[in-house]
Amino acid sequence: MGLYWIIFIGIALISWIVQSRFKNKFKKYSEMPLSSGLSGAEIAQKMLNENGIYDVQILVANEGQLSDHYNPSNKTVNLSQEVYYGRSVAAAAVASHECGHAVQHATAYSWLQFRSAMVPVVSIASRLTSWVLMAGVLMMAFTQSPWLLGIGVAALFLTTLFSFITLPVEFDASNRALAWLDKANVTHSTGEHDGAKDALKWAAMTYVVAALSALVTLLYYAYILFGRRD
Repeated sequence: MGLYWIIFIGIALISWIVQSRFKNKFKKYSEMPLSSGLSGAEIAQKMLNENGIYDVQILVANEGQLSDHYNPSNKTVNLSQEVYYGRSVAAAAVASHECGHAVQHATAYSWLQFRSAMVPVVSIASRLTSWVLMAGVLMMAFTQSPWLLGIGVAALFLTTLFSFITLPVEFDASNRALAWLDKANVTHSTGEHDGAKDALKWAAMTYVVAALSALVTLLYYAYILFGRRD
């Protein structure tokens, strides 16, 4: 298991680097004014309208920085205050990315549909997984009974699968956002477009690292479950 801990620490370190890099990039592009002068909310509304979407509401969220998300259950684009009111390259990138999810929803993008269908089950699994895994490891240690740990590993598999299904959803939303920003001439200059692309690239990297971290954790508990039974 020495190799596992080396990999785990390595991914944890990479995750910290990626998160720090993403926050620095967001700060950098938040300070880069958008020559079009549009706010994040205005960009979101423009992108929705130009894609023929009129039943999605744009809301300002109060959860803090980087809390932006699209909620398919009530068709709302929720933007942090910095993005909603911001008139920067970062605001344009984030607002259009979240609207990219709304476009996915409107066009029945298969990966988003699959991801949305998993949400109720994954929500329950993620709340119970850590406790079930802990109890399962203890049961294996004292009774050699694997059933509870098996349930925990199955739940962890679902959350890991969810993390990987999220990847094409996020990459596709960013691609839609960048294509629209260019087509709509919202990011006028090459520097603005490249900045939006760079910000979204690092945002996507946080999802990649999260998925890899989930996979490493799954393999660790799977090793305990199947390795100790041999």
